[in-house]
Amino acid sequence: MQIQLQKHTLALRHTFSISRESHDFQDTLIVGLNLNGHTGFGEATSNPYYKITVESMMSEIEAVQKEIEAYDFSDPVTFHDFLKAKGLSNFALCAMDLAAHDLYGKLKGKPLYELWGTQKDRYPLTNYTIGIAPVDEMVSKMIEMPWPIYKIKLGTEDDVAIVRELRTHTDAIFRIDANCAWTAEETIQNAPLLKELGVEFLEQPLKADDWEGMEKVVHQSVLPIIADESCIVEADVEKCAMHFNGINIKLTKCGGLTPALRMIRKGKELGLKVMVGCMTESTVGISAIAQLLPQLDYVDMDGALLLKKDIAKGVEIQENGKVIFPELAGSGVTLI
Repeated sequence: MQIQLQKHTLALRHTFSISRESHDFQDTLIVGLNLNGHTGFGEATSNPYYKITVESMMSEIEAVQKEIEAYDFSDPVTFHDFLKAKGLSNFALCAMDLAAHDLYGKLKGKPLYELWGTQKDRYPLTNYTIGIAPVDEMVSKMIEMPWPIYKIKLGTEDDVAIVRELRTHTDAIFRIDANCAWTAEETIQNAPLLKELGVEFLEQPLKADDWEGMEKVVHQSVLPIIADESCIVEADVEKCAMHFNGINIKLTKCGGLTPALRMIRKGKELGLKVMVGCMTESTVGISAIAQLLPQLDYVDMDGALLLKKDIAKGVEIQENGKVIFPELAGSGVTLI
């Protein structure tokens, strides 16, 4: 097996702002795994919040590259165990694991969702994210991209007023993501006002470690609460079940599709709503997420839609949110 590592800097259509940061570009690592004439592709983006860079991921992988290339690849799960034992970070693990799954599907000649025993006849629609900006800019972004579901990033002094203004311009479903910017009291007070404005749920309103506050919120909020920053790895799912109504799984954070599949199963066993989110990936990462769609209640896979220019072909998302799955096996990815 041969490894290819590529760094790409993805330019965004608009400045993307959340409660703690803003950026116009997104660095990402693309991994290619070549075996028997097939190439599987995986991706993981850099992230300052988790102190991850493309260079740090590349250094991790290059340190064990010879061992990886000598590995007798048979399936992604045992390969993930092998990589995890080498001490790779979850972000580097994700890039490798996504590539391994894509490669495995291509070797088997089937898409991943089919190998997992699911069908693509029913699946949730992705939301389209509107980052924090002056409200007229947020309205302009919605008008530019008419969509059935919007995720609205909040964490300002005028959050409810922003949603009230946005509501005058669309009948779409709203989801609110405060990225840890609210207190328990703010969340409980805002929830009924936002529910009246057509908000479906609130995502991670409190700081990731404010478990006491989240337990209060989950019992008093009139809107469902979905964990994001509080649900990073498999061990977090059970704890989240006592403090949230659902979980948002990020492949980069948990280490790829292999642990994500286990987190989905565990979440469902515990009665949680299950969502998978993205980290402004290209179509490489988004196509991997798409393979999970039949297993999900909600999905946030708009990363490639936020880019000025994509670097890959795979899953296509139409303006009504409908997904066109690629004919190619695996996650169906090819680089442009």
